[in-house]
Amino acid sequence: MTYFDWQACYQPLLDALEREGLTDWTEQLRKQLARRFDEQPHGDMTRWMDALGQLPPVSPVASDLNRAAITLHTDQALDAATRHQLEAALRGLMPWRKGPFDFFGVGIDTEWRSDWKWDRVAPHLSNLSGRRVLDVGCGSGYHCWRMYGAGASRVIGVDPGLLFLCQFLSVKRYLGEPPVDLLPIRGEDLPPRLATFDTTFSMGVLYHRRSPLDHLLELRDTLRDGGELVLETLVVDGPEGYSLMPEDRYGLMRNVWFLPSCDTLLRWLARTGFRKARVVDVTVTTTAEQRSTDWMQFQSLENFLDPDDPTRTVEGYPGPKRATLIAQK
Repeated sequence: MTYFDWQACYQPLLDALEREGLTDWTEQLRKQLARRFDEQPHGDMTRWMDALGQLPPVSPVASDLNRAAITLHTDQALDAATRHQLEAALRGLMPWRKGPFDFFGVGIDTEWRSDWKWDRVAPHLSNLSGRRVLDVGCGSGYHCWRMYGAGASRVIGVDPGLLFLCQFLSVKRYLGEPPVDLLPIRGEDLPPRLATFDTTFSMGVLYHRRSPLDHLLELRDTLRDGGELVLETLVVDGPEGYSLMPEDRYGLMRNVWFLPSCDTLLRWLARTGFRKARVVDVTVTTTAEQRSTDWMQFQSLENFLDPDDPTRTVEGYPGPKRATLIAQK
């Protein structure tokens, strides 16, 4: 069994937050992490940590965080035994949903082409160089690495999924101690009035929240004055004030609460204290962007759409369409 030393993992981040004067958050984080790992351990954590422990040592390691796939490479090709060990360890962390990744020639074709989303968002961002960035609902941290590759001085992702954390650590263990961290907590577990981030991302989270306005207020609290919010969520067509609330499931997902129109989203942002809000992209999600793969072998978007009318979900609702909005605090 491989034991996860969470204190050693997060000590560099905790030390950095202390130096930046965020003492109250540091103390809160210590308690949250202790509860997450010591008091409420996940039943599969041992298996996932064993998979991490099987990742072979590779040196020297270089990275390219600005490609479609987060890429790790070394001077010489891995021998067959090392490559086999590497792939077996990475497969121990399946299913891989957000990516893609390339570990020294072992490509991970994830369920989502998360690079497509980044390509839609990135042209509209303020320059991330030197900025402190928060990614709420970051999954395995794919976009965190892209943010760091774009020049962010520190990136913190939050997502409660411990498998996502292990997938994130599989990358980070080869990169030393970059200022990129994934906290296995919920966005609503962040301190109120934190007001420390230059840019906060919330991509694919809003429709999972029972109270979308509370989520927007929580995001606002994370930002310094003048900071930038990047919000991406499911939307539907309709006038200002219109929002779809599914009767039960949406695309077989239980936890989908509100799908607003873009004009409704703009009103929500204004009511929660944001300014200069604008819609920068609206894109229909297709089975080319989200699908089952060899690294995620469960049902995916194809199974969630009406087979006779793929513009609608199996429940009869409009098919998934995602909008990205940018606003300032």
